Amino acid sequence: MEIIFSIDEINDVAKKIISENPNKVILFHGSMGVGKTTLIKALSKELGVKDATSSPTFSLVNEYKIDNNNFVYHFDVYRLKSETEALDMGIDDYLYSGNWCFIEWAENIPNLIPEKHSTINLSQTVDGKRHLSFK
Repeated sequence: MEIIFSIDEINDVAKKIISENPNKVILFHGSMGVGKTTLIKALSKELGVKDATSSPTFSLVNEYKIDNNNFVYHFDVYRLKSETEALDMGIDDYLYSGNWCFIEWAENIPNLIPEKHSTINLSQTVDGKRHLSFK
């Protein structure tokens, strides 16, 4: 699936992504400032997160409760120096929990990503919109 959208359409884009029944582990690729965190906020809201969401840049993971004791885990592994650091923080427990896991900068932990995952690539177009490809 490919979508070109403006930031004010991001909630509709989140609904469309969720309606596609993606794998619960979703990798987000794109340059810094392209809107990965903003899209993850919209997806979290669509899934029922009521709490304020933010980037986990310094904490590595933010945890948000949704209905029925399910969770959304938002990872930003940009600052990791090795996959061992991710293992030390227990990332494998999160990734195989059956809960939603949204991972920014997943290219820093390629050998830890579950085989079953979805991928979102974001880029900015010349007119300031976003190009999203989802697989």
